[in-house]
Amino acid sequence: MKEGWTYKKLGEVAVFSRGLTYSKHDEVNSSDNIVLRSNNIDLSTGKLDFSELKYLKQEFQIPDEKRLKKGSLFICMSNGSKAHLGKVAYIDEDYNYAFGGFMGQISPLKDLDGKYLHYALSSPQYKLYIKDLSAGANINNLKIKDLELFEIPIAPYEEQQRIVSRLDAAFAHIDELKANAEKQLSEARALFLKSLAKAMEPKEGWEEKCLGKLCDIFGRIGFRGYTTKDLVSSAEEGAISLSPSNIQDGKMDYTKCTYISWYKYEESPEIKIFNGDILLVKTGSSYGKSALVEDLPHESTINPQSVVLKNSRINNKYLAYYLRTNSVLDEFEKFVSGTAIPTFSQAKLSTVIISYPPLSEQQRIVERLDSLSAHVRELEENLKKIISECDALKQALLRKVFE
Repeated sequence: MKEGWTYKKLGEVAVFSRGLTYSKHDEVNSSDNIVLRSNNIDLSTGKLDFSELKYLKQEFQIPDEKRLKKGSLFICMSNGSKAHLGKVAYIDEDYNYAFGGFMGQISPLKDLDGKYLHYALSSPQYKLYIKDLSAGANINNLKIKDLELFEIPIAPYEEQQRIVSRLDAAFAHIDELKANAEKQLSEARALFLKSLAKAMEPKEGWEEKCLGKLCDIFGRIGFRGYTTKDLVSSAEEGAISLSPSNIQDGKMDYTKCTYISWYKYEESPEIKIFNGDILLVKTGSSYGKSALVEDLPHESTINPQSVVLKNSRINNKYLAYYLRTNSVLDEFEKFVSGTAIPTFSQAKLSTVIISYPPLSEQQRIVERLDSLSAHVRELEENLKKIISECDALKQALLRKVFE
């Protein structure tokens, strides 16, 4: 224990308040009554995020104690994802916003700096405490009485302010490093898309054909989805059912897979997936997203949200790149029907016009784009490493202060 410091339980140095209760009937598209919820706390930064707000009727009466106060902390008390439980944000202004029923407010008492408390509740020690509280399989909410027992090392008030000042400066520098890396990656991605558009501009001697003439398109027409009987837990028990989440930035990602029984897999032999096929999403928020299937780890098929393009009569990598151009994505946009679940038909997909040069030129274009794509991938890996190291550095600083 550092000289002049003492340990206090959170309940001894702060007051908890539960959030506002309201119903769907109280919600409107816009008003002066704004309610913040779990999504208004950014999990990775612990900062407020105002990109999506909830509004209540103008006449809805919000008690003053249900409004967030400057210098307090906004905390997630209940969430479908355990990762979000206990996350906190510092309230830096009197926004006059209410906080919802699954949330809470922690108001520090005299001689406790709000930002100091925020750093304490962002520390590895606090995160481990929350993890232990929610360790049960069905525990997706926190109790105030449990949070009040968390012990915090309390420095003298002036020392708290010095610590906050030093951490603010260190975190700002770390965030600047992350921002520079993200800017480089964004610029590299923009350069790749510009190069992709230029490479695919039709030139003299190129041919044009509709997609349906250049490949075979298969999907689960009329299929509504898998039942619990179809799903299995591992590769030993069945095949992978590839979904839109397996497509990341034009590449296949097999990190998280859903498995279906061998019986269900064998029902539709025409949509078994092989290396060289192209997966394309036709339904949902990710419609139009596509990727060439490479390095397939296991027998695979598709789910109802996607189609598979097989037997390409041109270079399949060239076709995969072409499907990522803005001209094609704009065509997909025209095809979409439905508001709740955007979708387009395989019949319309077949009509998309593809421009292509002779096979040798297709190969040269693919090689150039592969080289650029590899550069972007390298930057992405570097960015992930920088972000990971920056986050680890922040946690190391917090651990040192609050151990």
